[in-house]
Amino acid sequence: MTYQSMASLLVLHAVRLLGFADSEAVAERAGTSHADALHLLNAAEHAGWVQHAAFADLDGWSLTDSGKAENERQLMAERVSADPNNVVAAAYWVFLPLNARLLRAVTDWQIKPTEADQFAPNDHLDHAWDGRVLEELTTLGRELDPLAERLSAVLARFDGYMARYESALRRATFGELDWIDKTDKDSCHRVWFQLHEDLVATLGIDRRNEV
Repeated sequence: MTYQSMASLLVLHAVRLLGFADSEAVAERAGTSHADALHLLNAAEHAGWVQHAAFADLDGWSLTDSGKAENERQLMAERVSADPNNVVAAAYWVFLPLNARLLRAVTDWQIKPTEADQFAPNDHLDHAWDGRVLEELTTLGRELDPLAERLSAVLARFDGYMARYESALRRATFGELDWIDKTDKDSCHRVWFQLHEDLVATLGIDRRNEV
């Protein structure tokens, strides 16, 4: 049976995955009501795990160092109960080569070398070039799908990544090019980045020490 995470873990974890976000975004990511998210954020702030900041027309929540440690403690305790067969760890090792291909594809989406400039921005006028990138991103989605299913079968909070990735890719395919790599949208790259962060957080891995 798929393990359902506690709301307090989901809210703290949502702050980590989003980096900096308002309470409505945290509630949506955690799958809780806005009122419940606010209550849990305030409790986490009192514990020193999150901090709220407001400037200009932006306001949001971010994780403190102690909050990051608490998040990882909660995730480790959850994994002991939910994943005795180490499915998440096995999935992570399958994910890593896919991640390397995703990073190359996004680089190719952003940069198209010319004779004069090997780092020239991609102007997206070469449809064959962009088509090859979109084909690779589509292939990556197909290869990620069974991995995401295995993760979701263990921990329900891994559910939804594929639907978000496929939605972003579909929009890009129909001409909304920002949905490949922009960080202010739920783009393919942003969804993939959050899945990567979800995996390393769950396993207590420091990205700087990844293979």
